[in-house]
Amino acid sequence: MKLSRIAAFSSSLLLAAALALTGAGAAQAVQQAEPLDYAALGDSYSSGVGAGSYDSGSGSCKRSTRAYPALWAASHSPSSFAFTACSGARTGDVTAGQLGPLSSSTDLVSLTVGGNDAGFADVMTTCVLQSESACLARIEEAKRYVDSTLPGKLDSVYSAIRAKAPSARVVVLGYPRFYKLSGSCVSGLSERERAAINDASDYLNAATAKRAVDHGYTFAEVTPAFTGHEICSSSPWLHSVKWTNIGESYHPTAAGQSGGYLPVFNSAA
Repeated sequence: MKLSRIAAFSSSLLLAAALALTGAGAAQAVQQAEPLDYAALGDSYSSGVGAGSYDSGSGSCKRSTRAYPALWAASHSPSSFAFTACSGARTGDVTAGQLGPLSSSTDLVSLTVGGNDAGFADVMTTCVLQSESACLARIEEAKRYVDSTLPGKLDSVYSAIRAKAPSARVVVLGYPRFYKLSGSCVSGLSERERAAINDASDYLNAATAKRAVDHGYTFAEVTPAFTGHEICSSSPWLHSVKWTNIGESYHPTAAGQSGGYLPVFNSAA
């Protein structure tokens, strides 16, 4: 009889423990699934230029429903989604015009910025329309800017974000390399120019990553995701020169947003 009571008591304890653990697990799962407040800031690589399907209400900012922030929001259903990224934005544009939705309740922020400050558009225009020597000289000028001036501008943006959203997880995403070297392109830029442009992308990413990490932010590198999908590859996720819509040149396609940027942001967020 005593043995039966002990067995029953033990079974009750085990059942109670199991229920308690199940309850804790369920509570944890609910907590993890709790919707969050997400804000997507930055330049054209975040607004989705090149991906098409632009929101007419976004005007010249060209925010696309196929951009990685919109795709992430559609699949994760955050409690709020503020999409203020804008084509052509520089660091000063982000601080002056994109931080309005941020607050102490903001949980997640994504950002690409710095390329326009460093002269991305002018570099590519110079390389496409002028000589190889002019292209290489313009790239070196951009790299000097990345060394001397861009870090301070990034610091200003990152500090402003933290001031407005002190509890947010901030993910700073980089830029892809543009070209597959020794690829399928038979005309256009020289191989030396393509290699120098790729190197400049790495240079910009390294500077951006350092400033992001120093502010306690996560830097998400997209170069590996785009490897094999650069311009001159068999399956490019980046537009080359697009004469019918010049502003989309050297920007990710819809596949570049969904296959390149989105998985990287998913992992970092």
